[in-house]
Amino acid sequence: MIIPRVPVQHRRLLPDHRLSGPTPWVIAILMLLTLLAAAAGVGLARSANAIGAAIAGRVTVQIVTANPVTRAEQAAALRRAAAGQPFVRSARTVEPAELRATLGQWFGSADGGNGGDDPVLKSLPLPALVDIDFVGEDHAGPMRQLRALVAREAPGARIIPHAEWLGPVARLIRSLAWIAGALVLLMTAASAAVVIMTARAALGTHYATIEMLHMIGATDQQIARLFQRRIAIDTAYGIALGSTVAAAILLLIGWQWSGVTAGLAATASLGAGGWALLLALPLLAIALAAWTARQTLLAALKKIL
Repeated sequence: MIIPRVPVQHRRLLPDHRLSGPTPWVIAILMLLTLLAAAAGVGLARSANAIGAAIAGRVTVQIVTANPVTRAEQAAALRRAAAGQPFVRSARTVEPAELRATLGQWFGSADGGNGGDDPVLKSLPLPALVDIDFVGEDHAGPMRQLRALVAREAPGARIIPHAEWLGPVARLIRSLAWIAGALVLLMTAASAAVVIMTARAALGTHYATIEMLHMIGATDQQIARLFQRRIAIDTAYGIALGSTVAAAILLLIGWQWSGVTAGLAATASLGAGGWALLLALPLLAIALAAWTARQTLLAALKKIL
């Protein structure tokens, strides 16, 4: 039982004062930081997994032939040939208007739009691009076959695996997720240390009461249960306060994040599993605090007598 049952007459020996002393406030701050770090870790991990899944088997073939007609013919021939291969899941030609719209987002356009109809961008010699997705997880064999196919259909074309330029980004995001997880563990250890110091301080403060209880026949288990209840209640109030503030912050961030629909930021989300973890963390923290307090109290009480 997280908060043990203690008779009312025994509770008067250690009266409960909600949010009294520094312990609940320190625990509240640590719980707030723990939940925010856990949410960041889950979001970053899901983002890294989403990016990894998206780039694992995708390549782009860049055709840079100077003649625009030949360039378009080679792109169409390569797309048809790749689509008929068993190792290819899908193949599509990137339309020139899509390329100009992407460039317009970075360089602007004369008409103030996205650049799709800008005459300056239309005059640029843009390469023809063919996006190809592989089947399965082993891409070494399909890559060799694709190189032979490209050499036949579009000589001189360049094959660009997406993992070459987005892979380091995914690894960086995954590293940040591990750092967030390490912060959760460190703050959990700090919370346990706060509970240990609180338990030892409570025993020192009420040393006379403990001696009296021992003299009237109280056991270490009964005394530990009395102090454990007090510490568990203080910790529970602090965890509830920190969790409430963290929930408000996460809901605010989630509301603002809902407007992000493009780019790497759009792949970061908590998901059902992430929210379940965040809901379970406060309960686990209360259980850990009660267990830590009990073990600390029993160890200390054995040294008193």
